[in-house]
Amino acid sequence: MAHIIVDQELCTKCGICVNVCPSHIINPADESHLPHVPEENILRCMYCGHCEAFCPSQALVLNLCPDEKAPLPEGAGDIPPEDIAFYLKKRRSIRHFTREPVPKEKILEVLGIARYAASGTNGQPVEWIVVHDPEKVKKVAGLTIEWMKTLLNTPHPMSGYVPALISAWEQGYDVICRDAPHLLFAHIPEESPIASIDAIIALTHFDIAAPAFGIGTCWAGFVGAASMFYEPLQKELNLPAGRKFAYAMMFGNPQYKAYGIPRRKPLQVTWQ
Repeated sequence: MAHIIVDQELCTKCGICVNVCPSHIINPADESHLPHVPEENILRCMYCGHCEAFCPSQALVLNLCPDEKAPLPEGAGDIPPEDIAFYLKKRRSIRHFTREPVPKEKILEVLGIARYAASGTNGQPVEWIVVHDPEKVKKVAGLTIEWMKTLLNTPHPMSGYVPALISAWEQGYDVICRDAPHLLFAHIPEESPIASIDAIIALTHFDIAAPAFGIGTCWAGFVGAASMFYEPLQKELNLPAGRKFAYAMMFGNPQYKAYGIPRRKPLQVTWQ
């Protein structure tokens, strides 16, 4: 079975697929052959899809679920620089949410976009746990406070910081999840040395895409730390064997709308 499927009528033998392949496994076309992957090179394929993505005549498709290939309309996804600048500058960390839940279908749409985040050697190691039930979000927040209590009077760098958080929690203020209705956890293989970076990249994709769907997000640092180290929280979330948490994000429908863009520190760049 061919590793790449090439349409003889459309292929111009331009050689772009050969040039863009990160693994350099595609043999170029010649007078009697179309571009192809020799049998001995197949195991080196990362299934990144560069070969088909950069084919100008769309003559080539990677033989991975080829029936699911969707056309990319002309100009689709092109964003003027000023539009992307305003979109990203408008992005806010949301800490006030309405009680209206985000539909699961909408969450899956955003996570579907996050699937396309870059990952080392296209390993795609990130999997997700979505806590959709607001009551369970509160339970996660409570378990995070329990973890913080174990840090009191220890050398942990957060030891002097957690008493104020614990006190606020005991007074009825959710300083952990900010009364967010939902939580998103990225988890990765336990032994991978680079997957934690892949998880942050994937979460960033979710974070950036979410506002386009009307969803507000905030990185949940306290919950993320607790999920990495506190076994009762890992058990509550039913973390699969052989996996570990990488980070967490709270999200929901924003209570308030942003109307301006605040200042940032001056840009610091060193040219070399």
